[in-house]
Amino acid sequence: GFRTCILTNHWLDDTSGRSWTASLLEKLRSRFHLILESSRIGIAKPDPGIYSRALQELQAQPQEV
Repeated sequence: GFRTCILTNHWLDDTSGRSWTASLLEKLRSRFHLILESSRIGIAKPDPGIYSRALQELQAQPQEV
């Protein structure tokens, strides 16, 4: 009954290790309902907007989390 989310402060990786990072995120996607990456949505923690976005996408209220 719980919905889960990962919020990341992470940047677009153009290093030689990027395939490892991509592989890890792909594995995590199957285990969480939502993954919000700051580099993709343009909002980073601790900006309250990233938390509002997570609540909106999970269709949750602050008092429920």
